[in-house]
Amino acid sequence: MNDQAFVKVVLVTGGSSGIGEAICKRLAAEGHRVYGTGRTVDEQPSGYRLVEMDITDADSVQRGVQEVLTETGRIDVVVNNAGLGIQGPAEDITPELALKVLDTNVMGAHRVCRAVLPGMRQRKQGLIVHITSLAANYGLPFRGFYSASKAALERYAEAQRMELAPFGVNVVTLQPGEYRTGIATSRARPTSIGTHYSEAYERVMQVLNGSLHYSRDPDEVAVKVSRLIHQAAPYGVHYAAHGVQRLSVLLKKILPSRLFEQLMMRHYR
Repeated sequence: MNDQAFVKVVLVTGGSSGIGEAICKRLAAEGHRVYGTGRTVDEQPSGYRLVEMDITDADSVQRGVQEVLTETGRIDVVVNNAGLGIQGPAEDITPELALKVLDTNVMGAHRVCRAVLPGMRQRKQGLIVHITSLAANYGLPFRGFYSASKAALERYAEAQRMELAPFGVNVVTLQPGEYRTGIATSRARPTSIGTHYSEAYERVMQVLNGSLHYSRDPDEVAVKVSRLIHQAAPYGVHYAAHGVQRLSVLLKKILPSRLFEQLMMRHYR
């Protein structure tokens, strides 16, 4: 990318692995100045820089953002990608564990936005990309709090988009389907599963953790983010999903709820 006018300073939360790492690598290869975040930073990757940031800690977020601003003077794009998965029957998940997921997936993005928006508003330009999930469109069995957190982030982004439009700051969401990342091993989960749920839960988890479920390359999501960054005025909800996963969003809109939920459970048999 030779034209410096198109070089963006990009902050990607959760940039040390998975989808976040793929986004950092692609945008850096395109010539953007990229900063990824991680709760701990042991070594620096090639092509972009990692800064230490815990999105559940407002002071840590402020320090990380200030580190980028000190080096660059601005942040043009924020990709709120960092998140926490959760699995288990809703009844077995303690309020404390559920709040941990909501604090990471919703309030974490909010903390980052609060830190970067003063500069974006002052310059009257900026882009916020919230990485949500197809799960925002429906309740996934045994991942209900994950669906709830991503749905909350979608509604937050929708309100934010209207509030920030007068300041030249664009807000979009990108909903990935299932990709090859490490989220399956890091999901929060209850300490025990009630026997009344165990059979159905194990069946759903076997399907969910199957190799075919995680066969797609997270760089596909990075390509979508790159396209959003290069649009003059990106807007609305975008998708990074294929086949039956992408179709599920349409089916949710057009099918009666009972039928859709029956199809959902049949998928996990």
